[in-house]
Order: sequence, then C-alpha cells, then structure tokens
Amino acid sequence: MTSPTPSIASPVPDSRGRYGPYGGRYVPETLVAPLEELERAYAEACADPAFHAGLDALLHDFAGRPTPLQFASRLTERLGGPRIYLKREDLLHTGAHKINNCLGQGLLAVRMGKKRVIAETGAGQHGVATATVAARLGLSCTVYMGTEDMERQRLNVFRMRLLGAEVVGVDAGSRTLKDAINEAMRDWVTNVRTSHYLLGSVLGAHPYPQIVRDFQKIIGEEAREQILRAEKRLPDHLYACVGGGSNSIGLFHAFLGDAGVKMVGIEAGGRGKSLGEHAARLGAAHGFTGARPGVLQGTYTYVLQTADGQIAPTHSISAGLDYPAIGPEHAWLADLGRAEYTSVTDEEAIDAARTLARIEGIIPALESAHAVAGLIQRAPRMKNSEIVILNVSGRGDKDMETLSRYV
Repeated sequence: MTSPTPSIASPVPDSRGRYGPYGGRYVPETLVAPLEELERAYAEACADPAFHAGLDALLHDFAGRPTPLQFASRLTERLGGPRIYLKREDLLHTGAHKINNCLGQGLLAVRMGKKRVIAETGAGQHGVATATVAARLGLSCTVYMGTEDMERQRLNVFRMRLLGAEVVGVDAGSRTLKDAINEAMRDWVTNVRTSHYLLGSVLGAHPYPQIVRDFQKIIGEEAREQILRAEKRLPDHLYACVGGGSNSIGLFHAFLGDAGVKMVGIEAGGRGKSLGEHAARLGAAHGFTGARPGVLQGTYTYVLQTADGQIAPTHSISAGLDYPAIGPEHAWLADLGRAEYTSVTDEEAIDAARTLARIEGIIPALESAHAVAGLIQRAPRMKNSEIVILNVSGRGDKDMETLSRYV
C-alpha cells in the first residue's frame, strides 16, 4: 500500500542549522572550529557507503536491530479504544534507544581520529550506551552526571564504571542533566583536538540536533515498514515521551510528511504547574508556567526560565525528562501545529508503568511510562478502528529503586 501524499517537506535544517526560527549555533569562538569539523565529517560519512555498512552491521549484530513492533493485545482490550502497537526500543543492547546515536557518533569519532569521547547523562542510559560503544570501539570515555541523578540512578553509574568509563559527578546548580552538559562542554573546549563530545539528544549547537535525529530516525523507518506489513496502512497516532526529544523525533521523522498521522509528545508534568515543579517546555496552553524562546547550551528553542531570563529549576520523577529546554525541531513542529505536546504527572507515569507491567509484562523506563500514561488518558476517546504506535524508548531496570518507593 502506498502512503498518503506528504503534506510538508522533511525538515532538514537550513545552512545555518535552523528549523524555522529555532536551532542555530550559539557557542564560544573556541567551539566554532570543532563544530565545523564535525559538520564536514558528518557530511563525508553520509556520502560514504562504507560508513553506512559499518553502522548497519553494528546496529544489527551488536545493538540488536530491528526491534519488534509488538501488538499490545491485552492493553488494547483493557483500554477499549484503538489497536495499540509498541515499538520495543527497550529490547536493544543497553536497554534503550540511546545506543542508536552512540554507535553512529562513535564511528564518527573514530573517523575524525579522536581517541576519547565525552558524554553527559541524566537517566544514565546515554552514559551507559556511550561507555558501551567506547569499549567496543577502543575509545576512552568520560561521562558527566549530576549528583542528584547519580543518586537516583546508582545502577547505571556502576554499569558505566564497569565498562571502563570515568564517571564525574557534577554538584553545581540543580545537580541534574543541564549541569552535566555544562561540565561536558567545558571539558570539550579544553580537549577539542583529542576528544569528541558525544551529545545524547537533539539539543545543542548545529549540527548536533540533525546528527542525533538522523541516527535515531531508524526507529520510525522500521516502525513504518512494520505497521504496513501488519495492518496494510499507516497508523493514526504516534506517542512518545519528550525530554530533549531524540526518541520521539526518531519515531516521528518517518511520518512527518503524512498528514493523516497525528504525533503526540508527552512531557513531564511533574508535581504541579508552577515554575520549578515540572519540565513542560511546550505546556503553556495547559497552564504550565515559565517557558519561552531563548538560548540554552548552544541552541535557540523553548526554555523554562524566570521572569529575568535565568534558567529555571525543573522537576520530574524521571531523570531523563527534567531538562529545561527542548530540541529545536520539536519547537518548530509545535509552532507549526504538526505535532502536539502535552504532559502527565509523576503519579500518572508511575500508575502507567504499573499498568504496562501487569497487563503486558513489560516494565518501562519512567520516561517511556509518561508516553503510556498519555495514551491511557486519551485511548478511551479513540475509535476501535484507529491504530496507535507508542515508542517504549527504554526499559525500567534503572528505575527499580524509584518505583519501589511508590508501587
């Protein structure tokens, strides 16, 4: 079956790295040259069949792609609405979608002659994936992680260290992902000749949002082929959680030109709508305060900030969703109305994790549980003839300590 005629062109950023007004490159002069080097290296890699062959082999043999698109029969029956399919990124090596991007950027680092990779991590999954790829490719690895997140994700800290990575705790600011990124960028400024900054989401200065999206778009490309085989048509809805936005844009990208496919990103509603109680960057329409366009860590996008422009504190029970900004491509899709962004609370995410575990035998990461919660809220209003694909971006092993306090 052929797909519907695309309604918009795929949003490849322009020559300045912008998605509409968002994106760009806001960095100190010392980082302009390495970003330009990375942009050139990526363009050359994209034109090199050997690079693609090497990446495809690692994705298949090492990471475990393709991941299944599972019909969630019992969840479908329980919710009494649409036919629900789960894209099982949680089954990948290291337990989340992060390995897709890390393998791609790891090969880029080798291609550029870098001997060391630097990474930041919040929930720990990107750090684990980076440490794993570094071990596989023979690179040294340093991972920066906020001490608040280190406490929440002690298992992943141990995993990274077992893989040979140096894990550096960051005790500044909110002691979470934003602060870890700051320290990783300081390290990169000092060691640009020998080190590659392996950024984990569709954030930061150009070309990072494009590179990370391109390495994650395999999620949607696979899902598109799989749903056409299973249902002989495209889905009506896509659901994914949104922190920085890599798993969600990875699912959405292959469907952006299909006007009949509605895309829904679920942010962290936290424990309230006041500034500091949530991480809903695109939630103004739902009463969440604090987000407006601004620059954070190299890119122009929606940022949670105080009245005088200071970066606001955030909260989420999920360490991977509490970043104060969102990827610039998501900001652009929100402005266009091509994707819808909403949120669920901490409590709703915990309930959704328990529901998926007991109904389908899948314990999702708390990040992914936000997407499940969003679907649970809306499914009863959908028709039985509709089809949903939900991205289970990671598994919940890392969240057992947190879940055990609530469930």
